[in-house]
Amino acid sequence: APDGPVHAGELLLRTASASLGVLLFAFTTPVSDVLPRLVRAGVPAPVVDVALVMYRIVFLLLDAQSKVRQAQAARLGATTRAAVWRSMAGLGATSFVRAFDRAQRLQTGLAGRGYDGTLRVLLPEAPVSRPFLAATGGLLAVLVALTLVLERLLP
Repeated sequence: APDGPVHAGELLLRTASASLGVLLFAFTTPVSDVLPRLVRAGVPAPVVDVALVMYRIVFLLLDAQSKVRQAQAARLGATTRAAVWRSMAGLGATSFVRAFDRAQRLQTGLAGRGYDGTLRVLLPEAPVSRPFLAATGGLLAVLVALTLVLERLLP
């Protein structure tokens, strides 16, 4: 198509801006603050609870994996190809066992605290800054106006 490169450029710009917006949100908003607020948005509470538990346990398991990997490297677990495969199998087995142990301890701890099906999390107060909201609204209005002007100027 003769206007194919223009459409491809528009698509590239749209996807880049959407990706940058998602990355900005991901880098500036803690997941532990976002997930509990999803219940108010209509996401079922059990789904949010599972996501919170998985989010917290993933970092614990990654830390345990790095410690096991360091221990294996200290015992020369990566000198030959066979040793690497043996070390990887041991790492997988150890991670699997530690994950089940961690889950069992988590379940025991929740039962000891009277878990009734929902995890209650204290959410910090989220203050609203009126100057920030005004500046953000102004920036969005400028971007929309600039987009409309450029859309009319460019063929």
